Amino acid sequence: MRVLTGIQPSGDLHIGNYFGSIKQMVDAQNKSDTFAFIANYHAMSSGNGGAALAELTMQTATDFLSLGIDPEKSTFWVQSDVKEVLELYWILSAFTPMGLLERAHSYKDKVAKGISANHSLFSYPVLMAADILLYSPDIIPVGKDQIQHVEIARDIAIKFNNEYGDVLKIPEFKIEENVATVPGTDGQKMSKSYKNTVNIFGEEKKQLKTIKKIVTENVAVEEPKEFEGCNVYNMAKLFLNEDECKELQNRYKRGGEGHGHFKLYLHDIIWEYFKPYREKRQYYLSHQDEVREILNQGATKARSIAEPMMENIRTLTGIKY
Repeated sequence: MRVLTGIQPSGDLHIGNYFGSIKQMVDAQNKSDTFAFIANYHAMSSGNGGAALAELTMQTATDFLSLGIDPEKSTFWVQSDVKEVLELYWILSAFTPMGLLERAHSYKDKVAKGISANHSLFSYPVLMAADILLYSPDIIPVGKDQIQHVEIARDIAIKFNNEYGDVLKIPEFKIEENVATVPGTDGQKMSKSYKNTVNIFGEEKKQLKTIKKIVTENVAVEEPKEFEGCNVYNMAKLFLNEDECKELQNRYKRGGEGHGHFKLYLHDIIWEYFKPYREKRQYYLSHQDEVREILNQGATKARSIAEPMMENIRTLTGIKY
């Protein structure tokens, strides 16, 4: 079974990114044919470009390799290194009704948030469809906000297949229902948009300062405390086994410790959990040519699938003459 996912190069990764998608990607490598690409073309639709985009692309590659993406088990590449995706994007545009794109929630939401309305933002779902259909995946893991984009890809593929036969595999989306929503420092879903993130990598003092800002109830130190609605506990439990969770719950119930103690504990377990990943990241930061070579090899593997697919599509559509 082939699983495909794309990652936009959007800067520093936080623990919401890790538990929301990265950990699932790493786990999937051992169970499926995993394809993962850095969506740098997509990043341009939000205004990223130039030297900053190149830097963000390398940062994202370095961070994902550090967190466990294994190029021996996965196909890991940069979107722009397989140019066939743009050719398929244009061909699929001819099978995409305007109304389909006008109904896209993501476009409306981003424009409402002040992102400039342009063609790349509007046609984003068509490029995403090309990303998917070019590699014939079975499953696309998505958050609930991305379901519509997979449905659009399916609609476009069906229209193309109605014209030329069963060329494009119709993918299924998969929502990881058991993936916890990671709370941010303010209790909302952790997101860069809300500026409430706890980053994975960075200085220890800065991480501790961020954790100390987590919103908690104002309860006297000696009093018992509620753990179920506590942002600190709900972050900490992601890193703990069942027995460790019960022990932390008992500490809340006993009283005698303030939320400041629990914040220090949270910092310690996060810092320790990501220690091996930080060490691996230091290696990759010192060997950026190795990161580039991994990406090149991944692009070669991706092209080995993309090129014959496009040869067939060129013939069917009359592009090849």
